[in-house]
Amino acid sequence: MKTSTRREFLRESAAAVAALTLPMSAAKDLIIDIHQHTDYHGRSHEEMHAHQKAMGITHTILLPSGRPTSTASTHFGKANGLQARATGNEVCYEIARQYPKAYSFGANEVSDLPDAVETIEKYLKLGAKVIGESKFGVDCDSPEMQKIYQLAEAYGVPVLLHWQHGMYNHGFERFHKMLEKYPRVNFIGHAQTWWANIDKNHTDQKVLYPKSKVTPGGITDRLLRDYPNMYGDLSAGSGLNSLMRDEDHAREFLKRHQDKLMYGSDCADAVGHGDACDGARIIEAVRRLAPDKKAERKILYRNAKRLFKLKL
Repeated sequence: MKTSTRREFLRESAAAVAALTLPMSAAKDLIIDIHQHTDYHGRSHEEMHAHQKAMGITHTILLPSGRPTSTASTHFGKANGLQARATGNEVCYEIARQYPKAYSFGANEVSDLPDAVETIEKYLKLGAKVIGESKFGVDCDSPEMQKIYQLAEAYGVPVLLHWQHGMYNHGFERFHKMLEKYPRVNFIGHAQTWWANIDKNHTDQKVLYPKSKVTPGGITDRLLRDYPNMYGDLSAGSGLNSLMRDEDHAREFLKRHQDKLMYGSDCADAVGHGDACDGARIIEAVRRLAPDKKAERKILYRNAKRLFKLKL
């Protein structure tokens, strides 16, 4: 895959810059997108800008991939580019540097590489707002991941984890021990296993997109309830599925955890609206299912602004 360079980025068209300006209809209803990727499945930067504008996004946090490598933790290259052809730290940093009102950036690296902490710290020093998306085949409580949690504590940034049974961040059932060990680190849960486990009756972890009615009290529900440093990222098909599979439950879930949930898109389309765009559908679902306008504003804007320490 051809990786964007700084020189190429600086030659982006004026149309891309214009696309960063919010439509007037969206300006009164601010939205922060905490989960978007650069070059996502080959989507151009211009298309990404237009996509974010179409969704009415005020500010976007770009989550980089780690470097391409062939190790067990990347499933021997399968997880390179976050398994989505997403590009890395330098591309996300450069876009945020060029357009600071529209974008912030995260810092990431394959977590068990010898220089992972050094690489992540380089971008934290440049102003990264989060470590992640951490999407590697490692134990969530491994020594390598704990070094990253310690780094997050030192810099006061959250860690965003992709939970996917059998693939990424193994040991979800043990993660409460990390929340207890690192109470000053804010963690953000995301992806299939995280959202499947809102249901107390979810027992087959191989089922990543369950469609059944939800019984409250699953692992995810309890982590959000019991640990002040645990948050949820509503992005992607998994987040959308968690809202749509049982709307009665979703209404109560959003009400119950309105201070702990944040909007993210994590969608690779170039449209930004309608049924083809998960990000747009999640916004619509939150607006429809949130208990009131105050809760909606928390989930779509205020929680992220506070947690990521954004000065907007």
